[in-house]
Amino acid sequence: MSLARSTASDFAKIALGHLTREYPNKLDHVMGGADDVRSPRDLHPIFFGSFDWHSCVHGYWLLATLLRLRPDMPEAEAIVRLFDDAFTAEKVALEVAYLARPESRGFERPYGWAWSLMLQAELLRHDRAWAGVHAPLAEAFVQRFQAFLPIADYPVRAGTHYNTAFALVLASEYAVMTDDAALFGLLQNRAVTWYGQDAACQAWEPSGDDFLSPALIEAEAMRRLLPRESFDVWFPRFLPDLAEKRPATLFNPARVTDRSDGKIAHLDGLNLSRAWCWRLLASAMSEADPAKPHAISAALNHLAAAIPHVSGDYMGEHWLATYALLALEN
Repeated sequence: MSLARSTASDFAKIALGHLTREYPNKLDHVMGGADDVRSPRDLHPIFFGSFDWHSCVHGYWLLATLLRLRPDMPEAEAIVRLFDDAFTAEKVALEVAYLARPESRGFERPYGWAWSLMLQAELLRHDRAWAGVHAPLAEAFVQRFQAFLPIADYPVRAGTHYNTAFALVLASEYAVMTDDAALFGLLQNRAVTWYGQDAACQAWEPSGDDFLSPALIEAEAMRRLLPRESFDVWFPRFLPDLAEKRPATLFNPARVTDRSDGKIAHLDGLNLSRAWCWRLLASAMSEADPAKPHAISAALNHLAAAIPHVSGDYMGEHWLATYALLALEN
């Protein structure tokens, strides 16, 4: 489970092929009047491609991460040119202005918010102007998290974009990268409030369009946000039977029956995101834990089930490489 140079190049080619592809496009756009009938590129001068706004954001994250990990790949120069063109003060200002519309209060909450912060965390690892230019957009989403989390009494446990544990995971990466203790504390408070009493998870999954495992992403959020000693108490209470490979569904890759169907194609993403979570959770298990080899095996099996399908149909191609990279490198 590592990123070969050739694989990095393949992923880069995929992302370069869709980040500036405007159509087909699925907008998250509430219109307040006739003047709001506008094209994706007009609404979002940076993130107008990749079928939808959030996929475009994490497509940029994918390329930025590949550029850092494999700076010698043939696509490196094209990535730098794309980023230099995309991340300008004028374009970022227009993306921020879109958020200021009253109709945009719920825009991309919480998935796109979290991916914007994840992108900023990655841009900060590069010795270029991109992070400084993109910073106002990231800060706008920090403010949204700060306003939203204190009034969000209940988590969202769906295996799709609305999952709150996934948002905590990505936002925590930004909080750590920027040493934002206040944001990290807020994320930690929500994690404990939402999930702290969960036990004996039944893992009623997958649903027909999941690309996240509600069970495993919750565990990963708690691994990141709880002190280690607290997580070591919480995790075996939450999933007490991992040594017996139960719940069995978590160990079996999902079957994908039609990759041209955008919702069913989500299940390839589920297999990749499970591989990512299993790998990270295995890293928190002691060598003596009988569940650890099962977790490692599950990560490998889920990765093998999905990697061959990262490209091929645009319904998966516009986003799956991001989750493949998470599974391979994080």
